[in-house]
Amino acid sequence: MRPDNKRLVLTTVAATLAASAALAAAAGALFLFSGWYSIGATVQHWQPVYTVLERGMHYSVRHHAADIRPPDLADTRMLQRGAALYRDHCLQCHGGPGAPQAGIGKSMQPIPGPLVDAGRRWKPQELYWITRHGIKMSGMPAWEFRMPEDDLWAVVAFLGKLPALSSKEFALAMEEGK
Repeated sequence: MRPDNKRLVLTTVAATLAASAALAAAAGALFLFSGWYSIGATVQHWQPVYTVLERGMHYSVRHHAADIRPPDLADTRMLQRGAALYRDHCLQCHGGPGAPQAGIGKSMQPIPGPLVDAGRRWKPQELYWITRHGIKMSGMPAWEFRMPEDDLWAVVAFLGKLPALSSKEFALAMEEGK
């Protein structure tokens, strides 16, 4: 290929990419400023939006929790304290084995996910980071301002045991914490 032809091809490719990017930006701006996308809490996000937000949350949590070192989470008193804290602060939105979410949890968008398998999906330091810092625009509060450090870890300890609890064991743990 002659240098002039090569230059022409590269210029055409660059111009096409630039025009495509400008067109995509204009379409995105039109969509954003039009208000067409409903942000109401009565409608779930479109699946592509939900997928991007969910994936971004996982990457962010993994990044921010990387240097956190959990304490020993097997202490029985810590688990009992964690069960009581879960009952008082988490159950209404997340439910538990045999215990559905309360109405407040069902009315949120995005709907708070069940935590029965959180101990399998997240590392303890990641659960701690989420519990401590919350998740923006999800209704998940930052508990660092309302719970002491030991209580944050107690919730994490309980979440680690939650996947193994039957509905009867879960109900008993909720009662014992009273």
